[in-house]
Amino acid sequence: MKFNLGITGHTGVLGSEFIKYNFAKKFIKFKGNITKKREIKEWISNKKINCLFHFAAVVPTKIVKNDLDYANKVNFLGTKYLVDECLKSKNIKWFFFASTSHVYGFSSKKIKETKKTKPISKYGYTKLKAEKYVVKSFTRKKIPYCIGRIFSFTHKKQSEDFVVPSIMKKIDKENYTFENVNHYRDFISTKDICSAIRILFNKKAQGIYNIGSGKKILISDLIKIIARKKNKKILLKKNKKRTCLFADISKIKKLEWKPKKNIASIINDF
Repeated sequence: MKFNLGITGHTGVLGSEFIKYNFAKKFIKFKGNITKKREIKEWISNKKINCLFHFAAVVPTKIVKNDLDYANKVNFLGTKYLVDECLKSKNIKWFFFASTSHVYGFSSKKIKETKKTKPISKYGYTKLKAEKYVVKSFTRKKIPYCIGRIFSFTHKKQSEDFVVPSIMKKIDKENYTFENVNHYRDFISTKDICSAIRILFNKKAQGIYNIGSGKKILISDLIKIIARKKNKKILLKKNKKRTCLFADISKIKKLEWKPKKNIASIINDF
């Protein structure tokens, strides 16, 4: 069967990287406004899209928090309009939604896909609303869908609202004191994320999958790694409260996928 692959968010970090690492495939890019139903309808119907990768989103938690109304329009309503038009077209054979680990609550143990959701941020809240709409709508129509809950990642295109770019900027200030860094997170490379989604597509996987490294790193240790590479002196002031968010990736590993890059190589790439 010939697949007409549609993609939203093609100019964003993950969308552009996904196209880059799947150069053998031709993608039909959505270049309109994701909050405009008419533009979505024209794109899906005119291009006869039957497989769709939905990456478009407002991501930085700080930006989402400052303008929750706009973030909700993009992350939830944009997804709703997209799903509604997919159902109307009757051509969709598989739908992928890029979600986030922020839909989970913090846990000292590896987080499985079956863990009860409890968004840790407003961003996670908007994505969980979208997730629920995807699940309800496609399940009712018996259309295959896949949700990838993506854990932390970094890329040189990211703004300073993200963890690593923020550290990079602050670390250039001599003897900068980092505070509130006593937290564990799961970092995965963008290339590994793309390979995971590619396998999910090739297998036409259905349901929810964690996409992470399966390993946790303390943010203060991440700062130390970067400081050594940049030959900078830093000061750390740990907070008493510690949070932890890292993935159980046993489910996606059953599809013969595993991450290849560790945190050191991720920082080197950056």
